[in-house]
Amino acid sequence: MTDRSDDYALALDRASWHARNWLAGLDSRPVGPRLGIDELGATFGGPLSLDGENPADVIDELATGAEPGLMAIGSGRFFGWVMGGTLPAGLAADWLVSAWDQNAGMRTPMPATSAIEESAARWLLALLGLPSGADVGFVTGATMANFTGLAAARFSVLDRVGWDVGTQGLCGAPRIHVLVGAERHDTVDAALRYLGLGRPVAVAADAQGRIRVDALTAALDGIPGGEPIIVCLQAGNLHSGAFDPFTAAVAAAHRRNAWVHVDGAFGLWAAASPGMHFLAQGLADADSWATDAHKTLNVPYDCGVAVVRDARAMRATFGLQTSYLPSEADGPGNPFERVPELSRRARGVPVWAVLRSLGRAGVAGLVDRLCATARSLATGIDGIEGAEVLNQVVYTQVCIAFGDDRRTAAVTAALLAAGTVWMSGSRWQGRAVLRISVSNWATDDEDVRRSVEAVRTALSDVMTSEVVMSD
Repeated sequence: MTDRSDDYALALDRASWHARNWLAGLDSRPVGPRLGIDELGATFGGPLSLDGENPADVIDELATGAEPGLMAIGSGRFFGWVMGGTLPAGLAADWLVSAWDQNAGMRTPMPATSAIEESAARWLLALLGLPSGADVGFVTGATMANFTGLAAARFSVLDRVGWDVGTQGLCGAPRIHVLVGAERHDTVDAALRYLGLGRPVAVAADAQGRIRVDALTAALDGIPGGEPIIVCLQAGNLHSGAFDPFTAAVAAAHRRNAWVHVDGAFGLWAAASPGMHFLAQGLADADSWATDAHKTLNVPYDCGVAVVRDARAMRATFGLQTSYLPSEADGPGNPFERVPELSRRARGVPVWAVLRSLGRAGVAGLVDRLCATARSLATGIDGIEGAEVLNQVVYTQVCIAFGDDRRTAAVTAALLAAGTVWMSGSRWQGRAVLRISVSNWATDDEDVRRSVEAVRTALSDVMTSEVVMSD
């Protein structure tokens, strides 16, 4: 028998060295990339060689060439979009997932990864206070988690009126009314589009982006009795971090026999913290939930989580039976019956590792620290003359303006050019904003101090430039 271990050894050694070197430099390097895609395209382009190259040399070339074009998302001063860092246990577990090379779609033939993911699923349900009998699927991210929950919703609301979408399709099906908050995330609309449900009806939101229950009730009252309805709620507004009023909104929807789906890409984790749980009050009364463990939980990418209360709806939507696949019809079901994939990597393993390493108190502490950091950044920046915090900082999001849109855009550009910190520009409620998303476990008090000073410097430079240009 041929020993192939040496074929891997040198390449893995080089990858480990480059990974350690990258992680060690996160605190000192500029947060943004130093080269653009055109320069990097030249680095990685050219003709493909005839005979190939040594794997260890390929890894050296890959790491060295990519380094100037990498975003330091793992830096404690990265606040762009909603992207968490990676906790040590999650990173190491993800390496093992690739080395093990298991197809986590099948339960019995891959018992180790199935057992790990099933344990992670039970822990997640307990941490988030969701129904213990719910089905959990590990998907690629929040977009596919929303898709998965809404696909189960589509099956269920049509099934209630006697229409089997699995056999009859959507042509001729009863119309499904979909109600969403005016400030929902665009991935909800994308998932609805993928599912053939079209453009949803937007329900008015309050000044912080929370769906208004009176407007939701009025919209529900306008739908003829007995027609299928899906209501999408939100745990964590993209700009303000605000949470929909779940108790009243879910009750209003359920009075009309609607399915309630919650997009909790980063906000669902508030339910795991005793100090922040008030934001998630009533959330567990919904029918499906979506989140992304790579955000607040800080595991690597490719770790979305879809939770569906009604296991039948989930498995009727995604399940399949073939002669060559093992059947789990009388048991807990194969993992592929809970996701829109047949073959997949064991993406729930890093979730298990991070949960195991943190414990219940550690998960709560992580959520609390992220929220406290957002408040510290908001307080520090609000103390800068000319800066204004626009939202109530209730979770991990902060939106800043610096006077008019032109100045806000200029400050954002100056901040990114300096490289000390990365905060993304956006628009919220008709204004240009500097948006801060606190998602990284590694952010500490020194990162906060440096970030506030970076904002102060960028604003000062912009205002100085304005004076010069006006003279």
